[in-house]
Order: sequence, then C-alpha cells, then structure tokens
Amino acid sequence: MTDSTPYAVTLAEDITRRLGQLTEYLAQAPPRQAAQILGKVLDCDDGVLGQVTALLATGSHFAKHHARAGTFPPEVWLALGRASNELHDIGLDLDEHLADIERLAAPPAAAGATTAKPVASDMVVRRRR
Repeated sequence: MTDSTPYAVTLAEDITRRLGQLTEYLAQAPPRQAAQILGKVLDCDDGVLGQVTALLATGSHFAKHHARAGTFPPEVWLALGRASNELHDIGLDLDEHLADIERLAAPPAAAGATTAKPVASDMVVRRRR
C-alpha cells in the first residue's frame, strides 16, 4: 500500500523531527559547536529563522487570498502576517548579535598568532589604600 500523504506534508513532518534533533544536539553541544549551530539557525537570509519567516510570509499570502475568497477566516491571514512580521523583527534584533556568535564559533587563534590589543573600557576600578 502506498502512502497517500502529499510530499509537502511529509517534508514538513521531517523538518519538524530534524529540528527536534537539532535542539537536542544544541543542548549537549560544547560552546564553540553551539555557537556554530546558532549562527546557522539565526542567519536571517539563509538560516532556519529566515526560512521560517519566509514560510510564514508565504502562508500569510496564501491565507490572504483564501480569506478574500471567503474560504479562510480573516483572522488566520492576520495571525500569519503578524507572526511573519514579528519573526522578521526578532531576526533583525538577533542579527545585531550574529557577529558575537560567529566570533564564538570561530576556531581558537593559532599559537603564536598576534592578538588584538586590549580596548579601553568605561569601567573604573578604585583601589583601597
């Protein structure tokens, strides 16, 4: 007997399962590997967050068409659009920290490599006499 489940539904189920596996890997990963995983996930253009945002935007356009035709409640369209917009904004907020995550994901500097000079800080420490 053949599976009558459409390919796209099977694909969505597989992606969901694999995201669960990725979550488990992230929970157990050492810091550098966790940063590598997060860097790939949080990339607004090519990462999971960006692709989920695009998927919700596409879902919103689909729901808009069907809401105007009367086959979907308008609330579905609005909720998908709001979710897409919120994820986009969250992605922009997280994008500010992507450089720090990429720095953590980078391999340690080779021995003997020149290190950057320390940068002055606004923090002042007073010593007691």
